[in-house]
Amino acid sequence: MTLFSYHASQEQFAPQQLLRWVVRAEHAGFDAAFTSDHLQPWAPAQGQSAFTWSWLGAAMQATQRLTFATISVPGGWRYSPVVLAQAAGTLATMYPGRMPWIALGSGEALNEAALGPAWPNKAERNRRLLHGARSMKSLLQGHRVIAEGPPAVRDARLWCKPPAVPQLIGAATSEATAEWLGSWADGLLTIGPGIPALRDRIAAFRRGGGAGKPVYIKVDLSWAETEEEALREAHQQWRFNAVDEKQGELRQPEDFEIASRHISPEAMRERVFVSADLHAHADHLAACMALGVQGIDLHQVGRNQADFIDVFGRMVLPGLRTHERTRITV
Repeated sequence: MTLFSYHASQEQFAPQQLLRWVVRAEHAGFDAAFTSDHLQPWAPAQGQSAFTWSWLGAAMQATQRLTFATISVPGGWRYSPVVLAQAAGTLATMYPGRMPWIALGSGEALNEAALGPAWPNKAERNRRLLHGARSMKSLLQGHRVIAEGPPAVRDARLWCKPPAVPQLIGAATSEATAEWLGSWADGLLTIGPGIPALRDRIAAFRRGGGAGKPVYIKVDLSWAETEEEALREAHQQWRFNAVDEKQGELRQPEDFEIASRHISPEAMRERVFVSADLHAHADHLAACMALGVQGIDLHQVGRNQADFIDVFGRMVLPGLRTHERTRITV
């Protein structure tokens, strides 16, 4: 069965708000929660960026059945792979089965460059991602690790050993990265409202060695009572994330604000599924399900989080689950 997660956007909302909403999402029928791991927001107007790993512990304690995941960077800037493995291992030990996977990416200067070293190109970031992921996997499996890296690991081991090792899922926004991830990652996380692009990325992942491995999709969406409000919220809240040129190189929220000034509200439809029609949202999510994915993360980019949770929990998710049962039966 496809699992549906509520997206807790750390860069948009204060951690205490997100804690209330994740509890609400559990009561509304969501299966899971996925949260971002940022040092800074995309733009000053968003104004938040709490420490995800602290928040995850509080969120798991406040809920009973939700599973949780996040995306982080093991490249040795903000986090050593040793620190990430210890953080993930601790949560997986305290809450068995509730952190089944973690997504890993190559990182962006916005969150990683503040530690001081020169920010490398994408090829070097990918190399560090692979090395960091391998060190994390070995540590979580209980091994002593010595790795030249980068990032280097000097005879490290974990003393908090989880009963089940979380899968390390690779994050990709391009076919080339998805195909590369297929050769070593435990699964794929990708993003986008366009079904053809999602299908091509998943096919590339399978082609690269990911056959039989789980795939997760993050769907950025904007729902409101009117189409105008939904489009306005998408533009006001999420245009900063729609910057394509050198997004991984921009270092400050103000840089994203400047770089996104040319993006029109209508252009947001290429990055966010915008609609006031719940049937349209359900149809789009059903099309995502048809790609054979294990989970779909619903990121309501607008500020009406409580209404979104209640309405989608009551009117969208039940129908999707019925649709999947029918599809599987047939």
